[in-house]
Amino acid sequence: MLTRIIPVVLAGLVLLLPHQEANQTKTPYKSTGNEATLVGTVTVKGQTSKPLRIDMSADPICLTNGNLALTEFVIRNGDKLENVFIYFKSGEALRLLSFETPTAPVVLHRQNCRFSPRVLGVRVNQPLNIENNDLTYHNTHPMPKVNREWNKSQPPNSSLMEKFERAEFAIPIRCNQHPWEKAYAAVFDHPFFATSDGFGRYQIGSIPAGRYQVIAWHEKLGEQETEITLVPGEVRNLDFVFAGDAK
Repeated sequence: MLTRIIPVVLAGLVLLLPHQEANQTKTPYKSTGNEATLVGTVTVKGQTSKPLRIDMSADPICLTNGNLALTEFVIRNGDKLENVFIYFKSGEALRLLSFETPTAPVVLHRQNCRFSPRVLGVRVNQPLNIENNDLTYHNTHPMPKVNREWNKSQPPNSSLMEKFERAEFAIPIRCNQHPWEKAYAAVFDHPFFATSDGFGRYQIGSIPAGRYQVIAWHEKLGEQETEITLVPGEVRNLDFVFAGDAK
């Protein structure tokens, strides 16, 4: 029987072990009904780089529906920061427990020649549905380092289903037809991640009690790391503040 493989780093060397075999060393997690929840708000202090205008004249369809044709590297609402990816990097529960993979797909939308969300999380082997809601052709081209690379054309109003078989952080996803289109997919073997919304808010639920390293990552403003200890049933607030990138 064939098994999937995941990368394991040992003494500076990358080894490939069966994903199924690696999970067999962990205990499947059973909910207690008394898990913790992590909530918070992500803000930015100071000035950030202003959006740049994008030349979309090669495909006029991309300029319909009021598309502003501006870059989306930093999106903020006042001091609230969108598209920050918060995830659990390590912890005893992550080391000892396995978590059931969802069968429902994560959806990556494409509309007005943009990916949405710009940053998303997906589980190892969870279906990823990429929707093309535009009246133009696109192609979807993830550029992973340890997963399989693929590059598929998408006709107008179509969708395709794919998956990533190994954990890997911040895989760039591009469209070769429209070079300004970009998204990031973060692939995990656990469910403890979230992306900040238009008000800078995020929430991660159903967390087993314990100590964890938590990362907040932004594609332009860098990352922050902190350690927290969660107790059963706790609702913990954890905010992050990023510094601006413009003088």
